[in-house]
Amino acid sequence: MEGLTKMTHKAGFVNIIGNPNVGKSTLSNTLIGERLSIITSKAQTTRHRIFGIVNKPNYQIIFSDTPGVLEPNYKLQESMLKFSQAALTDADIILYLTDTVEKPDKHIKFLEKVQQTNIPVLLIINKIDLIQQDKLDELMDFWKKELPKAEIFPMSALHNFNVTNLYDRIVELLPDSPPYFDKDTLTDKPERFFIAEIIREKILLHYQKEIPYSVEIEIEEFQELEERVDIRAVIHVARDSQKGIIIGHQGKALKRVGIDARKDIEAFLQKKVFLSLYVKVSKDWRDKDNLLKNFGYNPK
Repeated sequence: MEGLTKMTHKAGFVNIIGNPNVGKSTLSNTLIGERLSIITSKAQTTRHRIFGIVNKPNYQIIFSDTPGVLEPNYKLQESMLKFSQAALTDADIILYLTDTVEKPDKHIKFLEKVQQTNIPVLLIINKIDLIQQDKLDELMDFWKKELPKAEIFPMSALHNFNVTNLYDRIVELLPDSPPYFDKDTLTDKPERFFIAEIIREKILLHYQKEIPYSVEIEIEEFQELEERVDIRAVIHVARDSQKGIIIGHQGKALKRVGIDARKDIEAFLQKKVFLSLYVKVSKDWRDKDNLLKNFGYNPK
């Protein structure tokens, strides 16, 4: 028909990067409209790159939540840093997330890599509800000098302030492209991944100090029956002493994790769940290439 132009389809990878604890997972979940990433107040909560996919009739956005940038102390953290660095090169749009709390020049080497990119950068200053206006103005001036090509979005992801403007700008910047994933796909990760993440989240919430960072979850068995799903999960720890802490006196600590995790897994799967948790010592797994590979990291 004359006078009608064919609507083009847009699609692209939007990678969220930044230091630990600036709110990347909160923003990612808000933009996607689904809770795909763990959110806790502890740093290094996200270990993998997680794709969350937003599908609309005329566009598809693949959001990538990445681990926080850090100086690696062991091979697991080296792998996490590689996930973040890869996000600088395979994006159509970069969301560089900072906040009003951290030192702006933290991890200057990574910032220098962002400065060198030709990919469009949207710089988000998160947690603006925690700062006075004059201090925010100073921060914006600092970032205009550091990343002169970036567009700056002051925001509170937690309170959903200015998120819509950011989202609309992302859609504008998307390149014309057919969809990369089927239009009914929500994420690139399988159900087992999210079940493991739910269990790991409960450990992050219930245990202190080094324990949550020494733990990896492996789903050994996932059996769908008519009435319920049977799940057997192994909690790997790095040292013998950590096994006793995870289990707790008379098994009470592990039981609490199991009860909390089962409720969330049932909500996620929309089905009754029978969850068995076991604790296994996999000595120094965070520095063992073969174990890291088994757990889905790429230490090389």
